[in-house]
Amino acid sequence: MSKTGALDLASGLGGKIEKTDVLSAVEKYEKYHFFYGGEEEERKANYTDMVNKYYDLVTSFYEFGWGESFHFAPRWNGESLRESIKRHEHFLALQLGLKPGHKVLDVGCGIGGPLREIARFSSTSVTGLNNNEYQIERGKELNRIAGVDKTCNFVKADFMKMPFPDSSFDAVYAIEATCHAPDAYGCYKEIYRVLKPGQYFAAYEWCMTDSFDPNNQEHQKIKAEIEIGDGLPDIRLTRQCLEALKQAGFEVIWDKDLAVDSSIPWYLPLDKNHFSLSSFRLTAIGRFVTKNMVKALEFVGFAPRGSQRVQEFLEKAAEGLVEGGRKEIFTPMYFFLARKQLAKSQ
Repeated sequence: MSKTGALDLASGLGGKIEKTDVLSAVEKYEKYHFFYGGEEEERKANYTDMVNKYYDLVTSFYEFGWGESFHFAPRWNGESLRESIKRHEHFLALQLGLKPGHKVLDVGCGIGGPLREIARFSSTSVTGLNNNEYQIERGKELNRIAGVDKTCNFVKADFMKMPFPDSSFDAVYAIEATCHAPDAYGCYKEIYRVLKPGQYFAAYEWCMTDSFDPNNQEHQKIKAEIEIGDGLPDIRLTRQCLEALKQAGFEVIWDKDLAVDSSIPWYLPLDKNHFSLSSFRLTAIGRFVTKNMVKALEFVGFAPRGSQRVQEFLEKAAEGLVEGGRKEIFTPMYFFLARKQLAKSQ
């Protein structure tokens, strides 16, 4: 069950960071980014620290506003946000050809919303890989509540250096997670190593599209807003992800930006001009209420100092995401299905 109340939100703010250290953690995180003079190479070199600070700071906000699955989805007319998120997860499971008994790896699993949904949908055993201690602790609690704690587990590790033997998994997937990797090739190479020969890796990647112009200042501003608001060292182009997959050894079966055919824009829940009772907390009014609630909680000491600053850079991210979606220069759902080659016979 997701956190639903103000005190639930306040109690989780800062994750594993000491409450007295949240403000300094926010300041250090902000300095990694363009708006505060940060450089891309510094973000890549310190990605573990940057991403860990990010998820300690934002996880409670994510769960409060979005639920247990921290990702977007293409939507059909008449479909709710929650329904589209589940369908997006089921689509991934179907593309991977998951079958009962399969051993599956979720790379960058968050608090395990997709992990639990996919495990129940496909009757598989899913291992969630995550380098953030707070998210793993929360995920274990939610697994127990959902009754999948006997078949699903979490491993704390860096997805650039996975602690698994070669050819350990029947399938691997990543949902809007490997965008945090400082090097796509290095990440995909590790996934290739732990996947069994002949088996599949599928992912939804955050990417800049071919419409992105690096010489356009407005495009660069949008990209920077998304990077600071979402803990990203850099946002790659779709073709860079494709090339990295091939370099890692994968055969790409098919790929597509699924945002293109979405009947309802994927960014609609974040659009301030949109109102929905079913996702009220994401609307302009809902976000205004949350902002003032966090301000009040911080003032009375229930939420740590710095909480408002976190809410502010998440708001900046929302603005960047909406503009990036509108201008079609960014997608959170560049999908690909790739296969590890069968071992050659001697």
